[in-house]
Amino acid sequence: MNLDAIPLFSMLKSRLGYVGERQRLIAQNVANADTPGYAPLDLKPFKVPASVSGRLRPAPVQPERTSPWHLIPTGAAQSGQDVWKAQETTDSEVTLDGNKVVLEDQMAKMTEARMDYEAAIGFYQKSMDMLRLAARAPGK
Repeated sequence: MNLDAIPLFSMLKSRLGYVGERQRLIAQNVANADTPGYAPLDLKPFKVPASVSGRLRPAPVQPERTSPWHLIPTGAAQSGQDVWKAQETTDSEVTLDGNKVVLEDQMAKMTEARMDYEAAIGFYQKSMDMLRLAARAPGK
């Protein structure tokens, strides 16, 4: 049974990948806390990839333009974020050597990432328990 075919598990897999990559970047920031000119990196907030979100909710209704006087709708559906790109973040302090890493901020981000990871793992385990319960023979 391929769990990626179930939208919930596909989303959880994507979320766990995001959190893992974010923890790696935060660890890299902490490791470079004394590197002159280093700017910390972080990821944009997690969004459910379009490949999964399309299966979780119905497709949005698109208005039809029946007259040239109608306004063109703005904002198309966003594409999924399958690969996360690190971006430079702005912390509150810059040292004399140009290093922008604030260890207190990085530790707060690491705590947040750990809580997100534990929540996703807990949700994954509960979902697996529900699948096992559903697959079990009646009365056993």
